Amino acid sequence: MFILEEPYVSRLLALTAVRLGVPVLSTPMARHALGSRYPLADDVEFAAAFGASAHPRLYANSENAIGWIADHLGSSGLSDRIDVFKDKVRFRELIADLYPDYCFEGLSLQQLADFDPASLRAPFVVKPSVGFFSMGVHVVQSAAAWPDVVAKIHSEAREFEDLYPEKVIGLDRFVVEEVITGEEFAVDAYFDSEGQPVVLNILGHLFASPDDVSDRVYYTSVELIERWLEPFTAFLAEVGRRADLADFPVHAELRVDDDGRIAPIEINPMRFAGWCVTDLAHHAYDINSYEFFIEGLVPEWDAVFEGRRDRVYAVVIADIPATVDRSAIESVDYEALEARFTRPLEVRRVDYWRYPVLGFVFVELAANDLSEVYEMLGADLTTYLRMR
Repeated sequence: MFILEEPYVSRLLALTAVRLGVPVLSTPMARHALGSRYPLADDVEFAAAFGASAHPRLYANSENAIGWIADHLGSSGLSDRIDVFKDKVRFRELIADLYPDYCFEGLSLQQLADFDPASLRAPFVVKPSVGFFSMGVHVVQSAAAWPDVVAKIHSEAREFEDLYPEKVIGLDRFVVEEVITGEEFAVDAYFDSEGQPVVLNILGHLFASPDDVSDRVYYTSVELIERWLEPFTAFLAEVGRRADLADFPVHAELRVDDDGRIAPIEINPMRFAGWCVTDLAHHAYDINSYEFFIEGLVPEWDAVFEGRRDRVYAVVIADIPATVDRSAIESVDYEALEARFTRPLEVRRVDYWRYPVLGFVFVELAANDLSEVYEMLGADLTTYLRMR
């Protein structure tokens, strides 16, 4: 079952939904992505199909669907499992005993100004308790920087409130927490009908600097998956046991410190990597994440890895700085952006007037040379904008 919502439905997702022939909820985005000929289910039909299955598998490409799930499937218990992860404070409480030395606090937007920044070791992080796409996330380097950060958050709250529904990014409640140090990863996985996690892809997250919180570049490789498949699967199994998960897709963002200790940054429910970035697994390994979840398929990693050890696959998220007036953008030179890469696989264009992103570029790289994506870290992407 699929709920297709804004901000983006990839061609792979649309074709997969049609080919599998499972119920798709009738939404404006589904009608746009699948066309008028595909029979969509109305609210009553879709909820009935979900309730009639002993093990319903529902994939929502966007957390914009969470409100519909709460309104129409609330009695199923699915909304409560979603809320465990969407509310970062509640999630921290779920796993608090695993990290007894880790400090965090939940605050309202109004309480931020009265918070004592000296009560946490700097640097620390403040972010929306319900959030998405690094929006409203700030690294606070010192107590003296706190007033400026609070002012920025209030400004962002006004800017972001029209971009996403409140259940996707809620800028009225925040979590202030210690910085989780270490290398950052993202994991696309699902829990099967027995509650066992099945990992579909592991991505490394590259940063321009220690205080960078952007989502500019992610990559995946055979070496990365071989190293982390077992420990990340074991970690997810513990989370799934605590949250009682089954038939449930997740996108987990994790850090691993120098001692190999795994700590979650957040776990996003009901979806894999946002904006259909999970399609990187299809480019890299011929793993269709949507099909694998719906059909209960498990990657045969030894076969997947064959012939791919000399390559790395990456996605560049071409974000637009907040200082740019997006309404004044006349066009984007996508051809020039694509030309930066030796082996581009796909260039996705985005409604940059509405969202602070101009596009996504999927690329293939030689395993011994990642210079093309490292050059994108901190790069000034406004050079591709043509302003009015």
